[in-house]
Amino acid sequence: MGHPTGGPLAEEAFAVLRDVCRDVGIDHRDAELLRVRSNAVFKLRSKIVVRITSAPNAATRLPLVLAVARWLAQRDFPAVRPADEISEQPVVHGGRVVTFWHYVAVSGRPTTTELGGILRSLHLLPMPPVALRRFADPLAELRASVDRSAVLIPGQRAWLRDRVAELSERWSGLDVGGSPVLLHGDAWIDNLLRRADGRVVLCDWDGVAVGPREWDLVHTYHGQRRFGLSAAEVDAFADAYGSDLRSWPGYSTLMEIRDMYAVGIHLRNAGADPFSRRELPRRLDSLARGEQHTRWYMAGPAGAVP
Repeated sequence: MGHPTGGPLAEEAFAVLRDVCRDVGIDHRDAELLRVRSNAVFKLRSKIVVRITSAPNAATRLPLVLAVARWLAQRDFPAVRPADEISEQPVVHGGRVVTFWHYVAVSGRPTTTELGGILRSLHLLPMPPVALRRFADPLAELRASVDRSAVLIPGQRAWLRDRVAELSERWSGLDVGGSPVLLHGDAWIDNLLRRADGRVVLCDWDGVAVGPREWDLVHTYHGQRRFGLSAAEVDAFADAYGSDLRSWPGYSTLMEIRDMYAVGIHLRNAGADPFSRRELPRRLDSLARGEQHTRWYMAGPAGAVP
């Protein structure tokens, strides 16, 4: 197995990987850590991807995620496939929930045009026969993290509590219009993969839910605001999807909510992840100052551009 890097968060993930792979009878040696953020994601030599999460409600949520992924596979929708040769999943281990997926060999970077097209197709699907959660409170996990975080100073905690309460009230007042759709939940360009044959597939379905299409759309617009996407890329996304979120009256409120949502992962990880400890104050300071275009980062300096 590769040497664990990334601080205690990665070291813990490697330990969970070792134990879980032993329990289900697959080889963990030479596992490659692909990402450690909201999930720790490993690639095994057997071309299986192992995803490890400690997110709230993961043990009850991830069986539904797997069910939706299998339903999408039956409909030949371009999404990653569960590794169902491992029949007993998800696996719960020491408070972590583990799922197994088929690895997608990637070649080149997808475009926002492709992302817009695949989301348009997703939002036109019927609802799957799965008891999915309704996406009703985007700041719920952040609200809980504010109360239990050990890294916030009192002034930060008080400001976050007030700001989350304000934005939650504004969210409840948004007029989203159309019927709820099947949401991916984290429809950012990095969750679209280009396969070696040129086709694109959506990965990371942990946030799948039923809710307003605007939530899937806002991530790309937020990508221009904080993570380096260009105006042309956002225009191409809107053209491919068939409508432009910027023309919706709730756009500015939703962007502020998306800003606050992006604090959550670093607040949860800051105690164990060196990058989150650096990135959290950057995001909090820019929000407290009302700066709408301060650049944020998805990873450390070697991979600062998302």
